[in-house]
Amino acid sequence: MKKLWGGRFDGKNEDWIDAFGASISFDQALAKQDILGSLAHVKMLMHTKILSQSDGEAIITGLKTIQQKLANNELEFTIQNEDIHLNIESYLHDEIGPVAGKLHTGRSRNDQVATDMHLYLKEHVLEIIEKVRELRTVLVEKATENIETIMPGYTHLQHAQPISFAHHLMAYYQMLTRDEQRLTENLQRIDCSPLGAAALAGTTFPIDREFSANELGFSSIYANSLDAVSDRDFILEFLSNSSILMMHLSRFCEELILWCSHEFQFVQLSDTFSTGSSIMPQKKNPDMAELIRGKTGRVYGDLFGLLTVMKGLPLAYNKDFQEDKEGMFDTVETVSKSLSIMSGMIATMQVNQQHMLESTEKDFSNATELADYLANKGIPFREAHEIVGKLVFSCIQRGIYLQDVSLDEYQAITPVITSDLYEKLTSKAAVQNRHSLGGTGFEQVEKQIINAKKILQKEASR
Repeated sequence: MKKLWGGRFDGKNEDWIDAFGASISFDQALAKQDILGSLAHVKMLMHTKILSQSDGEAIITGLKTIQQKLANNELEFTIQNEDIHLNIESYLHDEIGPVAGKLHTGRSRNDQVATDMHLYLKEHVLEIIEKVRELRTVLVEKATENIETIMPGYTHLQHAQPISFAHHLMAYYQMLTRDEQRLTENLQRIDCSPLGAAALAGTTFPIDREFSANELGFSSIYANSLDAVSDRDFILEFLSNSSILMMHLSRFCEELILWCSHEFQFVQLSDTFSTGSSIMPQKKNPDMAELIRGKTGRVYGDLFGLLTVMKGLPLAYNKDFQEDKEGMFDTVETVSKSLSIMSGMIATMQVNQQHMLESTEKDFSNATELADYLANKGIPFREAHEIVGKLVFSCIQRGIYLQDVSLDEYQAITPVITSDLYEKLTSKAAVQNRHSLGGTGFEQVEKQIINAKKILQKEASR
């Protein structure tokens, strides 16, 4: 098969070398975008009179025929044609003959592939943003059900202070809100047209880049042709944002894995998102949460893979750029599926409210309440901290808790303590009284949820 670029060459590559250099095994994912870019380009060539009306219409008819065949899964791509661009062009030759060769006027595969990736990522980032928003909505709904559900708050994975479970869920809502903001900002760089930059220096043909950009729905155009064909920042930014997003999902999954263990028993995951053991009949494994946690690593790998590819590349295009696609495709698929799994897992999760509460009543997570109580009675906080620390040590030695200490013993430590202390040492009071802005107090958590619902409603109406 004759290469479409083969005029300058006399020798012939061996098949295994062609296979090593070909990208069609993965860049066929850009087929839809490649056809859209070609349709916009040929319309621009007609608009500027670079291409005659009859030739342009023949090319458009041929491209739309290929577009329909693609939709019907009737196209077969070959390694001999190397990449998606030459495969589509070869099909166009089959459809309309030599006039197909006029499509490439004023264009290079360099700006063509960049355009394809911008179009691809724009479409899929918008879809991912919708899935992030869906997960944020699920978190708010689950939080609404659990405002007064009390659980241990942790630092160093040790019981720290009692908190509202809704407060914990809303922390992830905030993380995901930032993730959505980053992806939305990323769209500004994705939504930029490189088409018309040609190989690296632009073209001598009187093309209209604004026309083709408008045809493709781009909001801006690369100002520099060298930058247009060599920029992959928009992909790196997406991979970086995706890595942060997956990190957030992974942290949440780690907690879900702990919470559904026998030791915690805080939540129960739906059977839909769990699996069993081939040897241990009693097992119910949180495999989907573990997979999201594991797949975070491959998204990190996609980011560092492209960063490594890019770090030594001179301007403008280099064959190394062929390595920019597989990681992008992989991350799009991984993030999209992980978000869908996460939404389903949280929406169907059962919360063991009583067990969560009980786990805060046989610990010393109310020690700060006692220290704050003493500080409110006029004892300097550092002194109060030391008093409570010594008392906790004494309780541990005796196998009791702060609420088990008698009033006489408390008053022997300091007479400022009265019987109202015991109510303040309860988990509910410990949570309810933390009404500082953004705190875990029930009223504050409810305000967070109300505000989140307003934001989500406003986003949905855009």
